[in-house]
Amino acid sequence: MLCRVGYILVTNDDGVDSPALVPLVRALRELGPVRVAVPDAERSWIGKAISRWDEIRVQHIEREGIAMAAVGGYPADCTNLGVHSLFEGRPDLVVSGVNIGLNSGLGFFLSSGTIGAAMEGWIAGIPALAFSVGVQGHDREWKERAAAPESRDIWQRAAALAADITRTIQESGFPVAADLLSVNFPVGAGPETPRALTELAAVGYRSLFRRTSDGVFVHDYTGELRNEADAHAATDVAALREGRVSITPVRLAHTAELSPEHRRALLRASD
Repeated sequence: MLCRVGYILVTNDDGVDSPALVPLVRALRELGPVRVAVPDAERSWIGKAISRWDEIRVQHIEREGIAMAAVGGYPADCTNLGVHSLFEGRPDLVVSGVNIGLNSGLGFFLSSGTIGAAMEGWIAGIPALAFSVGVQGHDREWKERAAAPESRDIWQRAAALAADITRTIQESGFPVAADLLSVNFPVGAGPETPRALTELAAVGYRSLFRRTSDGVFVHDYTGELRNEADAHAATDVAALREGRVSITPVRLAHTAELSPEHRRALLRASD
């Protein structure tokens, strides 16, 4: 599927004030028209949630001269509104990110608002790329530094890398066998950083919440992985560990093959 005309829809889950947003939009503008629809505040760890009962308010604002729609909803809301309601015509590509934090490994892939926004692109029939940058472990400490002025070069390099991969997709076409591409890269990576085509590692996370008082918990993810030993050499987690850019072509909700024994057992259960 070629993606060389029309416009690119940019969204994220870190909101209008993400330090990654403006550099990414500027880099993608070198490839063609860009439209922006992002949450009006951070909406991380929300997956592919869609607003059901709440009204969604959209404000048209600017950040550093870039016009964008600030959406009072979730990342997937932003994609759906951006594709169907906010702009003239339909985008040819959805670019989600660049996320502040990695989305490598299945547990994080399924939980990510960045990925959820890309999934919504696929549902709408639009090819989608999700970009994420971060460190393995010490996630909280790094994120606290990510918005500081001294981190600006990280986002310039991340934007250049994301634009380079997006350009490749525009020129070569989106992979027919993939529903979306999930791209993760280490802090400081740029277009020259070695890349690897990877699989989603079958890893998750441990406790996400910390008790603050009796019956009260707050989100407190520290970056620790569960069953990290299962991240074999072909996975996204392993590639990042080696300092490479991980490019994972994802097929959503692929049907699993069952053994003859399981098939017989499950079919008997319905008798």
